[in-house]
Amino acid sequence: MLNSDPLWPRAGDWAAPTADEWADVALIGMPTSRTSLSPTQSHTTPQAVREALRRYAALSELRIVDAGNVREPDLNEQAAIEAVGELRAELVVALGGDNAATVPTARGRWGARIATAGLITLDAHHDLRDGTSNGSPVRRLLEAGLDGRRVVQIGIEPLANSRAYAERAREAGITVITRDALHSRTMNEVMARALDIAGAAGGPIHVDLDVDVCDRAVAPGCPASVPGGISAVDLRLAARLAAAHPAVRSIDLVEVDAAADTADERTVRLVALCVLEAIAGVGLR
Repeated sequence: MLNSDPLWPRAGDWAAPTADEWADVALIGMPTSRTSLSPTQSHTTPQAVREALRRYAALSELRIVDAGNVREPDLNEQAAIEAVGELRAELVVALGGDNAATVPTARGRWGARIATAGLITLDAHHDLRDGTSNGSPVRRLLEAGLDGRRVVQIGIEPLANSRAYAERAREAGITVITRDALHSRTMNEVMARALDIAGAAGGPIHVDLDVDVCDRAVAPGCPASVPGGISAVDLRLAARLAAAHPAVRSIDLVEVDAAADTADERTVRLVALCVLEAIAGVGLR
């Protein structure tokens, strides 16, 4: 049990949103897991992240609300889209769940503006598979009307993707920044370029932070993380840089299975810190 210290207010335990009040940041749990390509209990992660947030300080004076979890988003995606769309906030942060959470989160925030919207993914994978799964969100958003020329994928691991999906990305006009390319650029540089591309049409931007982009040493709770991914520091920085940009309307944190995390909960704690980085980013707007 965490100790109580009146001089150290803890993060988490934010109030539920009210119908008539605007928030700076709204959290919503998107416990997707039913269509995952690998066995996972990622539906347990939103609550685990909320518990992990209590380990850290509440330093922001922004108004933050927590809308709770969407009920069975895999079985009723339209209801999940509507739940996100109803949130009145500068930024929505969705706690996954697997990568299937990206579709309802992005579509809920974009609404009718999908034709001018942009997407940035930090992910080891292209997520352009056929069907409906955690491996298909980018393809599904393209088919819904997203222009591939305003999609940027950062941290792609070529050895974890097929040539066919790399070719799909190329044909769609997606800008791909591989893991190797990150060695010669800072995350500040990469995110600045990505935000310019994704926001070229002046529409809303969604940022998908798939935690399996990180090195497996720092993200063992991600079923598909690989050795040699990006650092926890860079993921945290990306969350802050994304949230600081006024066109970014939503961020998701996905592909973490809290039930498969290590005893020290390093993956779930990383997600919690990314939530706080996003809140800090909004404070910089």
